[in-house]
Amino acid sequence: MNEIYARERLVFFCRMLYDRRITVSAGGNMSVRISDSEILITPSGVNKGLLEPEDLVKMNLKGEVLAGGKPSIEHRFHLALYNMNPGTRAVIHCHPLYCTALAVKGCGIRSNLTPEGVLLLGDVPEIPYFTPGSEELVRAVASCGGSPAMIMARHGALTQGRSLEEAYDRMEELEFQAHLQIICGDAEDLPPDEIAKLGAMRK
Repeated sequence: MNEIYARERLVFFCRMLYDRRITVSAGGNMSVRISDSEILITPSGVNKGLLEPEDLVKMNLKGEVLAGGKPSIEHRFHLALYNMNPGTRAVIHCHPLYCTALAVKGCGIRSNLTPEGVLLLGDVPEIPYFTPGSEELVRAVASCGGSPAMIMARHGALTQGRSLEEAYDRMEELEFQAHLQIICGDAEDLPPDEIAKLGAMRK
């Protein structure tokens, strides 16, 4: 992806996440792959609704900063996902209210209430709590690296996709499913045969 265009698109989606209150203030971190060996990632401690294209940090997949300032302290789990998944082109980590509420309560997210949840998310693993930026958190994320979406206990949510649009759509859907789950309480999942049929469509 052209770097100038990628900078503009990543900032655009950061502002979308902020405007929809899927992330707030300086919380979360977002990245996009611009080549087989390089990514752009949001900087540490900057409000996602106020980012400009030139604020983004350019890194290689070894973790070296190539241009820009200080990357998010959680850049290492982004790198882990890119290194293990060549098809991943974007990673989004946010602290959406309803996802985080379930993550604080330890409830997990049920993605089988609606067809869209099954199609966009699949099963959503919950990662145990580890300090943000820690090696333990990086390893935990990597252990679930085959999942398009996951939540982190007492922390937030993470999605990956083959494009920025796909990673964004998954985050928006994840928050919708969390909200739906809180509203619907003990509503039943779709029938198992329907879940299997939808899962096959996703592949």
